[in-house]
Amino acid sequence: MDPIKSTPVTELPAEVLAKMAEIAEEINASLDLDEVLAHAAAQIKSLIDYEIFAVLLVDENSRELSFRFAIGHRQEVVENWRIPMGQGIIGTAAATGRPVRVSDVHKDSRYLNALDSVQSELAVPLLVQGRVMGVLDIESSQADYFTRDQQNILMMLATRIASAIENARLFERAKRQADTLLLLNEVARETNSVLDVEGVLRRAAEMVKRVIDYQIFAILLYDEQARVFRHRLNVKFGQHILERSVVSPHEGIVGAAATLRRPIVVPDVSFDPRYISLNPETRSELAIPLLFKNRVIGVLDIESPQLNYFTPDHVQALSILASHLAVSIENARLYEQVAKDEARMERDLTDARRLQAALLPPVPGKEYGLDIAARVVSSRELCGDLYDFLPHSSGDLDIALGDVSGKGSAAALYGAAGVGVLRSLAPQHLSPAKTLQKLNHVICERRIEGRFMTMCCLSWNPSGRVLRLANAGQEQPLIFQNGKCEKIPLAGFPVGMFDHSTYDELSLVLAPGDAVVLYSDGVTDVQNAQGQFYGWQRLRDAVSAHPELSAGALADFFLTDVEQFSGGAHPFDDRTLVVLKVI
Repeated sequence: MDPIKSTPVTELPAEVLAKMAEIAEEINASLDLDEVLAHAAAQIKSLIDYEIFAVLLVDENSRELSFRFAIGHRQEVVENWRIPMGQGIIGTAAATGRPVRVSDVHKDSRYLNALDSVQSELAVPLLVQGRVMGVLDIESSQADYFTRDQQNILMMLATRIASAIENARLFERAKRQADTLLLLNEVARETNSVLDVEGVLRRAAEMVKRVIDYQIFAILLYDEQARVFRHRLNVKFGQHILERSVVSPHEGIVGAAATLRRPIVVPDVSFDPRYISLNPETRSELAIPLLFKNRVIGVLDIESPQLNYFTPDHVQALSILASHLAVSIENARLYEQVAKDEARMERDLTDARRLQAALLPPVPGKEYGLDIAARVVSSRELCGDLYDFLPHSSGDLDIALGDVSGKGSAAALYGAAGVGVLRSLAPQHLSPAKTLQKLNHVICERRIEGRFMTMCCLSWNPSGRVLRLANAGQEQPLIFQNGKCEKIPLAGFPVGMFDHSTYDELSLVLAPGDAVVLYSDGVTDVQNAQGQFYGWQRLRDAVSAHPELSAGALADFFLTDVEQFSGGAHPFDDRTLVVLKVI
């Protein structure tokens, strides 16, 4: 590209301004950080023919810059270099919040030599709301290569790039939180239904790996007779290792977590005198006590080769996981005692199940312009799933379907509390999103450790045939419309997890023949003898293949198909369906 003459930014050639607008639009079109940076690098090169390109981001804990994206740099530099704020040309741009343009880097004492061929460099800070989040750096093998106008162009683009990076990072965090919530839901199901502690712990290690890239995962259980913690499970470098070592209740990070009865986060183990060095690659550690009835029965310990690796989100997620594991472990230890009380409990649970069934809400008739069906197949005496129908004097109808973490009487009681709160909110005639927000606030005020519920709320206006929906971590509903059946793309945090959660809301205008299917994961997670899952796709295909069926016939078809798919096996989780068809 021909050099740009020195002119004020506002007088740049029209084609350059147009190109900059195009770049800004493209980099804001994606929420994938790698795509954002790749697009930015490609588009900037069309304006400024650099040879080396890099985006470095600031670590808020260490105040160092590390490479997030690079073109032309050596791999060892990208992987290993950490630049402190204020050091080098890049660190100077980050520390001052101002661009740094160097005509000859070999005459600048600040230059950190990453590549011998570099002659000139231009580093521009990435600013978001006045805060430096990183640096955009380009380099050339020609001396005095970058012009002031190119600097101005890069400064203008840096603002848009920084905003796009921030949005992408927020999206990545939200996705990680969603993955974590799915993990917790899966762990909750398994740890509350399996008495094989070894199998549960191994599965927990595998599932945690999906959201936390640890190097070492260990669970130590307390031996009350010997008064030591013994390794029960060890996963190192992806391999299960037989570990026979013991730890005193007052030794190491593990002992500290047990003694203080709270999570211990160590950003840098080299500065913590409590650390017991067993793995030379460990840099940070997180230990969480396994508490059962305020008694420490073990410790969950994770180590990473990265400094400052474990975040508050990690601590919260693993604390919930630890509570489930503690219950599972204690259940196995107390199995014999539970067996003795089984007969008495069976009678009580049978009575409770009759009462729970009698309290199920009646299904509304067709006065709302809907053909409605609701079905529940409980995996135990008491069901942790719930549904409700709440009519309003205005003629509208609210509908809810939820799934409580875990199973049994505790899940049923938790669900009953949720229904009670829903009914107390009904007179306010809130929108689905506001209903979930209020419900979450009330449940969080009475938070029970390790408990949460997923829920989907709907509000139906018969006169306009308008359906409004909001979702708090529940399986995404299906909608059959115009001959096609697809998921309704709504997600959100489960109720009872985070105090200040808010929820998105979607409005749909339906027509006669359209259908909406709400379902719990006990339907889609059913497995056959080959270990295959039933999946939401089979529900979708069934709706598409039988649009003529009534809501009741369609619900019965689903349950029959699920039963046949599982080979008649007893349900491992509650199966709940609500089917709505517009008349």
